[in-house]
Amino acid sequence: MKILDLNHVALHVQDVAVSCWFYAQVLNLPAMDRPAFNFPGAWFRLGATQQLHLIGERQALVHNHPQGNHFALRVASVQEAASELQRKNVTFNGPMQRPDGKWQLFLEDPDGYIIELTELPD
Repeated sequence: MKILDLNHVALHVQDVAVSCWFYAQVLNLPAMDRPAFNFPGAWFRLGATQQLHLIGERQALVHNHPQGNHFALRVASVQEAASELQRKNVTFNGPMQRPDGKWQLFLEDPDGYIIELTELPD
């Protein structure tokens, strides 16, 4: 078996409309067409080839922590991302410098999933 890349991340969300607003308006992710599954959801583009799949009707609690379950999105500038999040009145932790000198910040989506924004070289 040869893994080629990460295709998508799927998150089980409570309210698809609320999550769609967050990912479209706060993180500026472009929405994608989604097949006509028999359950609610939405898809978003993550960069050139990856995707975020939201799956509706979550009932259970979400337990996440930056040192545990989270996903990271690479940004051109963590400082610029922090400024934009501040303008949008979004709560986040950071920016902070990792031991290797790279910058990162953490925020939560409406369901409590942890999202890391990180600035890495190409």
